[in-house]
Amino acid sequence: MAQVLEFKLPDLGEGLTEAEIVRWLVQVGDVVAVDQPVVEVETAKAMVEVPCPYGGVVTARFGEEGTELPVGAPLITVAVGAPASGDALGPADPPGRGGPAGAAEGSGNVLVGYGTSEAPARRRRVRPTPPAAAPMTRPGVAPATTHSPSEAATAPAAAPLAPSGAAPAPVAVPVEAGAVRAPHPAPDGPVPVISPLVRRLARENGLDLRQLTGSGPEGLILRADVENALRAPAAPVGSQSARSLPDADVTPAPGTSADGLRIPLKGVRGAVADKLSRSRREIPDATCWVDADATELMRARAAMNAAGGPKISLLALLARICTAALARFPELNSSVDTAAREIVRFDHVHLGFAAQTERGLVVPVVRDAHARDAEGLTAEFARLTEAGRAGRLTPADLTGGTFTLNNYGVFGVDGSTPIVNHPEAAMLGVGRIVPKPWVHEGELAVRQVVQLSLTFDHRVCDGGTAGGFLRHVADCVEQPAVLLRTL
Repeated sequence: MAQVLEFKLPDLGEGLTEAEIVRWLVQVGDVVAVDQPVVEVETAKAMVEVPCPYGGVVTARFGEEGTELPVGAPLITVAVGAPASGDALGPADPPGRGGPAGAAEGSGNVLVGYGTSEAPARRRRVRPTPPAAAPMTRPGVAPATTHSPSEAATAPAAAPLAPSGAAPAPVAVPVEAGAVRAPHPAPDGPVPVISPLVRRLARENGLDLRQLTGSGPEGLILRADVENALRAPAAPVGSQSARSLPDADVTPAPGTSADGLRIPLKGVRGAVADKLSRSRREIPDATCWVDADATELMRARAAMNAAGGPKISLLALLARICTAALARFPELNSSVDTAAREIVRFDHVHLGFAAQTERGLVVPVVRDAHARDAEGLTAEFARLTEAGRAGRLTPADLTGGTFTLNNYGVFGVDGSTPIVNHPEAAMLGVGRIVPKPWVHEGELAVRQVVQLSLTFDHRVCDGGTAGGFLRHVADCVEQPAVLLRTL
């Protein structure tokens, strides 16, 4: 018979511990190929299509769309291999890449921290379960539902055989697709929790996880279950009698309370909140600002675009000015290693830029911005912005920055004191460019004026260095020819 392999949510990198199912790309009963994407998930960093390392028939899916799963939780089970004559689960056929029979070996194309290159050493036989025995499953792991075109049922992988004289270990029994039975763990039994973060949250708030009924696959307790229980302490959690009484008070719907709407901090919003809070805790930041006459910069851009070729964006020109200023003031292109009590100064500029998308604020990173010209920067900004709006940014696109450029002028504001993008050391903010009265060559005139602000980590430099950087940026904005000295 075919062997049923369980594919778990892999480690997606960058310290991510969970992901939300956005869209299933396969159905139970579908035949999938090796490395075929089976589900689209959303992490705190980006939208990711997760490929399955096995080829075969999908026998079960775990979690509905919108469910948040921790890393290591089951995603799908796949029946691989060809039926064998005689035994129910005989020795595995020699692995190969030609079809489902060899898919158990794995594709070799792995995500961070998840290997698929080795096949199980052998296939274990399933002990027969007496017909009168009640079906049992391991807490937190849903049984595999079989929908194979060639077989009416496929036996799932069995638990290790019990020692001689002991009762046989419980075996997962297939159930109908979509059937979810919430487990009720015994007082001394295991709690259906995978994530250590969920356990810690419950422990720190004095919450007994045995009294919760999880909303995850097969009753798996998720962080949202713990948070919902902490928000409504008045009703005894897990009390069936309180819920069954017809005259009982109506409990507010999840996410609401008597004092207003409660919105969970998760996904991108939660990641941004954590990073900004950490920045405020760890970085002694300071901000300085200056007004600059951007009239000549706007004229230079118009002349470039009038000369033909790809259009040059204003953001690209500001980025080019930033890289030139960082070459003169490298202290601001650095990071502080608090554990080693050292300042790490970078010899490259990976420039992040703040972008507002439907998923919230994201900061894509332009790699090696110091080595790109204005045309190359324009193209890369456009590519990353489009990927951000479409939700296609990868974790690699959102990490590794050494300096951030924040053009908040697009929101119609003049100034801001932005929070440093931890673990970077500085951020340049650019307000809107608007006509204002300005003294130009000794006379009052209407000029295009912009406010520039620099928020910096006071540990990496003093105000003199920060002021020198900002003044150089302003000089380049007012007289773009100054850039010729560094080209």
